[in-house]
Amino acid sequence: MGHSWKNRPGPAAEMADVAAAQGLWERTRPGYRQLVPWMVAVTLVLVWAGVAASGIFPKIYVPSPLRVVRDGATLATSGFAGVTLLTDVLASVGRISAGFIAAILVGVPIGFWMATSDIVFAAIDPMLQFLRPIPPLAYIPIMIIWFGIGELSKVILIFFCTIPIIIISAMSGVRGTQETRLRVARCFGATRWQVFRHVILPSALPEIFTGMRVAIGVAWTCLVAAEMIASQSGLGAMIHTAGNEIRTGVVFVGIIFIGLIGYTMELVIRLIEKRVIPWKGKA
Repeated sequence: MGHSWKNRPGPAAEMADVAAAQGLWERTRPGYRQLVPWMVAVTLVLVWAGVAASGIFPKIYVPSPLRVVRDGATLATSGFAGVTLLTDVLASVGRISAGFIAAILVGVPIGFWMATSDIVFAAIDPMLQFLRPIPPLAYIPIMIIWFGIGELSKVILIFFCTIPIIIISAMSGVRGTQETRLRVARCFGATRWQVFRHVILPSALPEIFTGMRVAIGVAWTCLVAAEMIASQSGLGAMIHTAGNEIRTGVVFVGIIFIGLIGYTMELVIRLIEKRVIPWKGKA
């Protein structure tokens, strides 16, 4: 006959069941979050292996994952074009770190200055907006002519292409500070330094870290382009040389390492962000 309405649970019991289900989900969700990326990665590798084994494309165009692993092992031990994989990785990481850190050290103060001074903003913003849309490849010939094909030209290129993002994010963060917080701080007699230290800077940091995460991707684009054109070492140079020799497996190794290193840098920025501004995203 089924259950009568008298035997059905009341609203309080239903709410308790919903709360219990939500609690179970909250407890298990961190595990799922850690598992999902690995599941996606394994799925992509399996699809890649299936496409390579199907014979739809020639093996020279789509090497198998096993072939790429073998090429990576060869690069790690014997190298490619006279340069080992570790040397290429260290060269690229060193260049990108130097240019990126320099852009942060210079760009953040400029962004703060532009946000607090109309004269400075009027002087810098037109030039900033003029230079920002120009692609990195357009700068490379000038950088080589001015600074040669050594390390300096690549570091300056990364600095030049990422500093607009850092400046704009810092300026946006300062200007996004709530006026109410500034008024409350002044009402309690806070000095200009105290207002900056305890109100403006904490409000601007989330925007600055967002700009850093965007800029690190731009930095890798600039670096690889520069290494492909004028460099004997670095992941970009390795990819360029391997492409000319139709060594697709080596090209895949370079692409994978760029992705892994870039993702690692993103995780480092996230970790620093959580330590510096733990309140972000919390009500």
